[in-house]
Amino acid sequence: MKKPELLAPGGSLEKLKTAILYGADAVYIGGEAFSLRVAAENFSIEDMKEGISFAHERGKKVYLTANILPHNADIDDFASYLAVVRPLGFDGILVSDLGMFSMVQELAPEIPIHISTQANNVNFRSAAKWHEMGAKRVVLAREMSFAEMKEIRERTPEDLELEAFVHGAMCISYSGRCLLSNYMTQRDANQGACAHPCRWNYSLVEQTRPGEYMDVYENERGSFIFNSKDLCLIRHIPELIESGITSFKIEGRVKTSYYVATIIQAYRTEIDRYFEDPEHYVFDEKQFDELCKVSHRPYTTGFSFRKPTGEEQVYTDSSYIRDYDLIGIVTDYDAETKIATVTQRNRFFAGDEIEVMQPQQPFFSQTIKTMQNEKGEEITVAPHAAMIVKIPMEQSVVKDAMLRKKREEK
Repeated sequence: MKKPELLAPGGSLEKLKTAILYGADAVYIGGEAFSLRVAAENFSIEDMKEGISFAHERGKKVYLTANILPHNADIDDFASYLAVVRPLGFDGILVSDLGMFSMVQELAPEIPIHISTQANNVNFRSAAKWHEMGAKRVVLAREMSFAEMKEIRERTPEDLELEAFVHGAMCISYSGRCLLSNYMTQRDANQGACAHPCRWNYSLVEQTRPGEYMDVYENERGSFIFNSKDLCLIRHIPELIESGITSFKIEGRVKTSYYVATIIQAYRTEIDRYFEDPEHYVFDEKQFDELCKVSHRPYTTGFSFRKPTGEEQVYTDSSYIRDYDLIGIVTDYDAETKIATVTQRNRFFAGDEIEVMQPQQPFFSQTIKTMQNEKGEEITVAPHAAMIVKIPMEQSVVKDAMLRKKREEK
């Protein structure tokens, strides 16, 4: 068996680098146009150049997302965009529209084409047809079971790569093809500007009785009738591999670097453990615990084993579970003094119990016994964003290590 690619979201240059340092084989990014995540920081051309160079120096890949559903006004601009990004060295480009597909073939024929999940590929005939037309990879829709994925693998050419989402937010519509945001906020989900009205709190009002809210809510805060749980398949690495998936995709280009590091590291660990000894592989529940340390909704396996039931929705509220905070990132470490230089991300105190995450290493815990500011003065609290703090470490750390702290229970 060939080890599957672990594909990470890159919402910014910092997140791209974080993903690669923490174990991603490839990163997908969006430019400042034609990408379905306008809420992400996204990449300038200069950022693209730096990100691709950073990845290629480490033997990793970078894919460009251009998966909007374009209208006539987008077509000429896309041609100009291709002329700019073509020489940068992308390892693939994601599209969902047949017109944009044909433009890439004509104007940048050397760039491998990946068919986005927005194209809603749920059967072997459509996957095979995209391959026949020249696609290298098809990203399968989220609305599929392991059995369906396996059948697509068996009934498509071996050189067609198949990619599938294994972790992240789910959509109430077929892989993002939704008009609710357009109707309610005039923000087009298929142009990357979704307002996520599926997460909002709804009540029922009869037309002739304005202001009289009907008693249909799940609790006193209202009814969150479209609020899907987050996909999480880390407990099912064997089933994913046996289904023949080429690339395991993590959703989350608008998530934080801490989110990317944590999720990627957990999946990296389990994929590698499986390939060390597939016959005796047993999932390590500590990695699921890691996934619970990032901001997330309750987890679900989505469509992987059955059609969704009411259990795949969250009806009580639309908030995220957030038990840990990122408090700082290591920018330097002195091995002689064992002191780390940390850039603060959230307030923390001397005496706090913290966990230290490092690229592709198990985390360790310690207490912050003392700390100093940038001038070497003793301090008891780091209250200011981006302030520099010196912290003695009980174990050696590396640059880009992350410090996190469990939130106090209220």
